Amino acid sequence: MTEGTNMTDNESETTKEMIAAEPAEETPMKSFEKRPGEAEEKENGGSKGTIQEQVPVTAEEPEFEHPEGGWGWVVMLAAMWCNGAVFGIQNAFGILFMSLLNEFGSADDEDLRFKTAWVGSLSMGMIFFCSPIVSVFTDLLGCRVTAVGGAAVGLVGLLASSFVTTLGPMYFTYGIVFATGCSFAYQPSLVILGHYFKKRLGLVNGIVTAGSSAFTVTLPFVLSGLLEKVGLQNTMRVLSILMFILMLAGLTYTPLLPKPVNSNKPGSRCPPMSKLFNVSIWNSLGYRIWVFGIPAALYGYFVPYVHLMKHVEERFGKDANKEVLLMCIGVTSGVGRLIFGRVADYVHGVNKVYLQVSSFMVIGVMSMMIPLCHVFGGLIAVCLLMGLFDGCFICIMAPIAFELVGSQNVSQAIGFLLGMMSVPMTVGPPIAGFLRDRLGNYDVAFYLAGIPPIVGGAVLCLIPWVEARRIRREQEAAKDVTQILEFKRNSGGQGDALAAKTADAKSVI
Repeated sequence: MTEGTNMTDNESETTKEMIAAEPAEETPMKSFEKRPGEAEEKENGGSKGTIQEQVPVTAEEPEFEHPEGGWGWVVMLAAMWCNGAVFGIQNAFGILFMSLLNEFGSADDEDLRFKTAWVGSLSMGMIFFCSPIVSVFTDLLGCRVTAVGGAAVGLVGLLASSFVTTLGPMYFTYGIVFATGCSFAYQPSLVILGHYFKKRLGLVNGIVTAGSSAFTVTLPFVLSGLLEKVGLQNTMRVLSILMFILMLAGLTYTPLLPKPVNSNKPGSRCPPMSKLFNVSIWNSLGYRIWVFGIPAALYGYFVPYVHLMKHVEERFGKDANKEVLLMCIGVTSGVGRLIFGRVADYVHGVNKVYLQVSSFMVIGVMSMMIPLCHVFGGLIAVCLLMGLFDGCFICIMAPIAFELVGSQNVSQAIGFLLGMMSVPMTVGPPIAGFLRDRLGNYDVAFYLAGIPPIVGGAVLCLIPWVEARRIRREQEAAKDVTQILEFKRNSGGQGDALAAKTADAKSVI
């Protein structure tokens, strides 16, 4: 009993040292940042010098190893269904567009196409507009909760759209509620893949994004049959089944990446603003060019998906097999995602951007070729090429984001990018519809739709050069730090103060 209650003075001092050492072990970064004062601590001869020597050992953590398979294949299939359900419906809006014209339109309305196009454009734009907010929810709540909740909201939006009898409420139910749910369901499907794959990330992204191609191929025929047999309202209810399955698919998103060290104050449950909105990713010039260059290229991207069906009907007649064109885009887009996704795994670093550059160039030229096709076979060839390089653009978005900002920041990096993409994706099709209503045909609309991809692709060519310059500067800085540490190691304790002064002088310069 006396051994358990009584302590000598030496034991008491030892206990105090152990208690003082515990915070340093729990937060090694804090003690690591105090290296300039290390000389003073060693001169005093206290226990702080011992704590500083132990910090590098406790700060080292084993690097996370991606499974490259296992449960990741199930997650990949779930994410594939997400891409198919979300963008398959969006890409097939051209079929719904014609049904909306017949259901809610009037022959006396000169701006009919302009007003109706806003339903699909608002829906596509909201998917991307909500992405910065979705990235915050993904970081706070995790991929699983965010995806399942988003799918539930999308389900409610589609069901509500099935009871709408005028065009006005459709802007809210389909354009906002359904699209917001799709946004919350879609982005976690991109982020979760980085938890399971690294070496195969390009291939896996290609397979996942090919899901929308598979749906784009099949949905036009399914929707045409459903609209003819059961009408618009019941067709919306059938599409709600896809969103219900998406809720179940989101339950498979089990995160694996280690969470960053929590820097919150004790007892505080709210993360700091720097965690909620990670503005540090904007310090990368390469990322800034990427996040402005891609939206600049997308002002005409969604125009063919909305207006191509009506253009074919006006040029080749109502009996033209217009669904084949969407099928061609969907098939070759899926092939492109698989091929270029695999190719991206062999392209080093940010040089993957060149794949996106080539895709934008081809998409721009093909958009301009649409009005020049007076033979249906020529239009099929254009759609085949457009779909192939559309798949290239989509499948390597996530791998490029990982290269530019790293795995810990990729969620908000993709979120900000998709948010910036919302503006061109929203305004493009209504402008094309306005030009059609005023000029009587879609020729000028498709010509203008081809210009932004070419301009945006040219801007993206700057990214590899900017990133190469940044890497050179970091290597030079690392070399200077290595020389300072080598000098300290060779000179022993006597050179610590001199090395600290040298480091401070360099930082001031």
